[in-house]
Amino acid sequence: MTAALAAILARDLKLALRAGGGAGIGAIFFLAVVVIVPFAVGPDLPLLKRIGAAVLWIGALLASLLGLERIFAADQEDGSLDLLFLAPVPLELAAAAKALAHWIATGLPLVIMAPILGVMLGVDPWALAAVSVTLLAGTPAVTFIGLLAGALAAVLPRSGLLVAVLVLPLAIPLLIFGVAATDAAVAGDVPFGAPFRFLCAISLFFFVLGPAAAAAALRYARE
Repeated sequence: MTAALAAILARDLKLALRAGGGAGIGAIFFLAVVVIVPFAVGPDLPLLKRIGAAVLWIGALLASLLGLERIFAADQEDGSLDLLFLAPVPLELAAAAKALAHWIATGLPLVIMAPILGVMLGVDPWALAAVSVTLLAGTPAVTFIGLLAGALAAVLPRSGLLVAVLVLPLAIPLLIFGVAATDAAVAGDVPFGAPFRFLCAISLFFFVLGPAAAAAALRYARE
């Protein structure tokens, strides 16, 4: 079972990182969002410093939505989706492995880029550390939320917009508690642990729900 999961993880990473795999699209989008904001806000450094953490979270959240519809689409196109049903692992674990590969290729670079881009906005070091920690806890949940939408996009024609419609409302609590935890780390009015624990709880909930819902959708579509 472990070997099969490792094979799925390695295959999806290879597909995502190869030319045209889409691994860099989210990073480019994240960079574009952060670069454009100062032009819209103007040269107001105190304002950029105050809203910088929220800008980083919004940019990372929107960038995480890109490519979710491709989690199962490539398998549907080349016929390997049928092999997932025959794999010696539960379909839920196979879906979780595919989500993990997608996050490593597209979400982890956003976490690494956040502190660098935060310096451009003049964000405090403590806030940058808090943003990195909250993104590390929150961005995988976006991918696991997108598993269901990705499964539906693979089996339903012309359903690309469905991913954003399904994922974005469910990801809003992650944004709220992620920014709240960052503000708590900087201002100290509220303990950092309170909103961060809510963020982790939401993430753990979708870690369990996402693969189960995606597997159920794929089984239903096959029937």
